[in-house]
Amino acid sequence: MSDETHVSDVAFIKALAELLHENDLTELSVKREYGQDDTLNVRVSRRGETVTTQVSAAPAPEAAAPAAAAPAAPTVVEDPASHPGAVTSPMVGSVYMQAEPGAPSFVSVGQTVSEGDTLLIIEAMKTMNHIPAPRGGIVTRILIEDGAAVEYGAPLMIIE
Repeated sequence: MSDETHVSDVAFIKALAELLHENDLTELSVKREYGQDDTLNVRVSRRGETVTTQVSAAPAPEAAAPAAAAPAAPTVVEDPASHPGAVTSPMVGSVYMQAEPGAPSFVSVGQTVSEGDTLLIIEAMKTMNHIPAPRGGIVTRILIEDGAAVEYGAPLMIIE
């Protein structure tokens, strides 16, 4: 399981928690399958305000003795908003990665951008707001999906 493959998991879990709150649900459970031996199980519950996540990559071989297995280190999930290259949303709205449906995306992972280049559009109150790159660099991660709703300060992408 690579960090790049599952970068969107943090945003996904936050979105589930918001969905739980907005719809006054008591519990929400989701399983994402990335491949045969690579899944993410998330359970968000209002009972006791707990959030449980379980990430599993290739299971341990059955031949391994349980007593010989080392305890698993806790998984540390990096908060993309705290990354020094994070580009955060300046407003609440809906994200569009291209100028119009069917058009190529403004940016993609691995692309070099200059300060001021349009990264995406956020629609707020029927107004299309072009979001410029705050600095030049290489887009290393895109943390949101086209059409997703974003909050003020939500991480959108990482430019290094």
